Amino acid sequence: VQLQASGGGLVQAGGSLRLSCAASGPPYSRYVMGWFRQAPEKEREFVAAIRADRNTMYADSVKGRFTLSRDNAKNTVYLQMNSLKPEDTAVYYCAAGQPIWSQTAQESSYYYTGQRTQVTVSS
Repeated sequence: VQLQASGGGLVQAGGSLRLSCAASGPPYSRYVMGWFRQAPEKEREFVAAIRADRNTMYADSVKGRFTLSRDNAKNTVYLQMNSLKPEDTAVYYCAAGQPIWSQTAQESSYYYTGQRTQVTVSS
């Protein structure tokens, strides 16, 4: 499975961006798709994940502002990011796998990670 992320960019605080992660190769529809991010000089952190049944999980820091969805027909997941804050600035990347749901926030639980896309939020 190859994962290609896109949609990053520069936005002012309070603005919105939508990230996309397109997957190639089966069995995408069965995978949990997750998003992670890493800011300069900080640890990688979990952002959100969506199961095959579209059940979602979010980090507390993005709950209520980010929405994750998936389109299995297009093998793509979308991370809609609203009310962006400067602290959301990071390199974002998606991951695919079949983690136990309780381990969804652990990057090591995923089989594949994809390209990075930069999100910069100015104050």
